[in-house]
Amino acid sequence: MNPLFMSKHILLGITGGIAAYKSCELVRLLKKQGHSVSVVMTNSATEFVSPLTFQALTGNPVLSDTYSGASNNGMAHINLTREADAFLIAPATANTIAKIANGSADNLLTTLAAARKCPLAVAPAMNVEMWNNPANLRNIEQLVSDGITVFYPNSGEQACGETGTGRMVEAVDLADLLEDLWTPKLLSSKKVLITAGATFETIDPVRGITNISSGQMGMALARACRAAGAKVTLIYGQIQTALPAGLAHSEQAISAEAMYQAVHRHIHEQDVFISVAAVADYKVKNSSNEKLKKNGNQPPVIELTENPDILASVATLPSPPFCVGFAAESHQVLEFARTKRLRKNVPMLVANQVSVSMGKPTNQITIIDDLAETSFPETSKRQAADEIVKRLAELLA
Repeated sequence: MNPLFMSKHILLGITGGIAAYKSCELVRLLKKQGHSVSVVMTNSATEFVSPLTFQALTGNPVLSDTYSGASNNGMAHINLTREADAFLIAPATANTIAKIANGSADNLLTTLAAARKCPLAVAPAMNVEMWNNPANLRNIEQLVSDGITVFYPNSGEQACGETGTGRMVEAVDLADLLEDLWTPKLLSSKKVLITAGATFETIDPVRGITNISSGQMGMALARACRAAGAKVTLIYGQIQTALPAGLAHSEQAISAEAMYQAVHRHIHEQDVFISVAAVADYKVKNSSNEKLKKNGNQPPVIELTENPDILASVATLPSPPFCVGFAAESHQVLEFARTKRLRKNVPMLVANQVSVSMGKPTNQITIIDDLAETSFPETSKRQAADEIVKRLAELLA
């Protein structure tokens, strides 16, 4: 089994803020992913959510101070982080951030942070003015300098009634981002542009030509590349799944022409281009600005014209990024995929069968490059994405 998908032991620190209620949902999501969770709370955090709540959710005792007695040898601050694969503090108040940034260890949570061996991440949550306070921003910079991951807060309406940056990242996004802490950084410092989803070519204001792509494979690759340390730009069409958190940039481009233009606005600064989107080969030449009406037994005549080939246009640039194509075929999958790779002159292509992959959560892929053809059994698209990233990193090296 891929070690990235094995269950992990997560140490979750909770400090005194109203966002502590989100951590209940975070625990539920982490448990659903198969991880075990241990919770440590500051005393002020227990005023917002009862420790009994987290004990019920995790199935483990909750520690709230150094002298809880939960450790047989009295070394809870050593034992807990030695057992954990990752340590996340969510929410992290300005006070706790300041303590960790300056090496203070005056309670169990900050002592754990000082004594840890596992990766540490913080998800700040505070009032907008507290977030923008110069001292707080200096402390955030210090955490980053010390190798601590910061899941930067969102902007929006806050519990105090003000609006601005300071809202803690939502639980579903934290559960998604957390795996970055233990994923090998195979694409560290690389910039990757990914297209995903289905394009839509209008026939009239309410009808169009599209396909059954859900965008799940593209989103899985965006997450896998981000977890591997890449800065990911995502250009997406119509999708039936959530956008990943933590991307460098994302924008929607519905038609093939719009996607072509979006790709070429960003491509010159990229190291890798992964063309996953299911792009319509043709668009409607005589599309109507008004809804087409029935005209007796005479159906409307729809004229088609070819769309720009996004992958080929990138591969033929004077200094192209490393290009990865996809071939979704209904039959003769490998034969057509081999031909497509050579025709478009791309160093790596991923072949899959439409009936197995499109619109479904699983995929069965074959990676074709100059050196080998490697087939994988049917897996989740997330696992398939990690295999693609692994091979991509090998070829880039």
